[in-house]
Amino acid sequence: MEKGLAQLLGQKPAMEVGGFSRNGEKRMKRKDILDKKKAVDEAMKAASSVKDPLVSFSPFCHYDTIGLSVHLKSGRGDKLSSPMKQYIQNLLKVNMEGSYGSEWPAEEKVKRREMVAPEARYIFVHSFPDSGTNEMTALLGTGKTSNTITGARATIVGFVQYRFTIEEDLPVVYVYELQLEPSVQGKGLGRFLMQLIELIACKNSMGAVVLTVQKANFSAMNFYIGKLRYTIASISPSRVNPLIGVDSSYEILCKAFSDEAKAKLEVTSDALSSLLVEEEMKKDKEEEDGRKKQRRKSEK
Repeated sequence: MEKGLAQLLGQKPAMEVGGFSRNGEKRMKRKDILDKKKAVDEAMKAASSVKDPLVSFSPFCHYDTIGLSVHLKSGRGDKLSSPMKQYIQNLLKVNMEGSYGSEWPAEEKVKRREMVAPEARYIFVHSFPDSGTNEMTALLGTGKTSNTITGARATIVGFVQYRFTIEEDLPVVYVYELQLEPSVQGKGLGRFLMQLIELIACKNSMGAVVLTVQKANFSAMNFYIGKLRYTIASISPSRVNPLIGVDSSYEILCKAFSDEAKAKLEVTSDALSSLLVEEEMKKDKEEEDGRKKQRRKSEK
């Protein structure tokens, strides 16, 4: 009766305003959500099934510059040899202990678990000074590290550890580690490896590359934000809750590729600049406090 009266008055019933019933709208939203979830699951499954992501990027398997020639090889966390595990642990300690400070012992245990996870993917960097292609291929199959190779000219000089995962309902590549020996830093290798990671992400329909950086690691913050143009992600502690996040020891950075990922993950450049200024001011204050403490000691 109510619908008939509305029709007689030339009005649309409330349930059909805009040409859709409320139940119809709910069904469409539910279908959109399910379709999106299915697409994300399929992208994750397809990416995880790729045995060697480097096969699609053969030109990127070599990097040559003045004083450095390296070859890249893929790996997985559940396939690491014992010497390789030891090498990873040693390099992590050399590069990261200072940034974590007193938190390092607990963090080191976390990193050991992450290191061998089945979903962990690796790109290993092998240096072969004056080596031919045949010798290079033969040595790559040994799984040896710079700590264990004796009488050979091959050494491992770094690695990238990453995973295909989901953040904010988006498929992303999360970079867990980018670690290089001090002797090969500052030669463009880090930038080269991150460009390769970004290519792998795009090739596998990932919406973004995401990573975590310790605030105390100023060189890494400058590398990712200043040189590679990563931004502080919306899921970073300083963005989720600025009052609490200011005391957090780390930031989550990202580089988004799809419009949806940019809308969900990226933060404006003004907010990013503000954070960098804040970090520099904090660093300056710590240095000044250190100088004051030293002067007081010398005056006694």
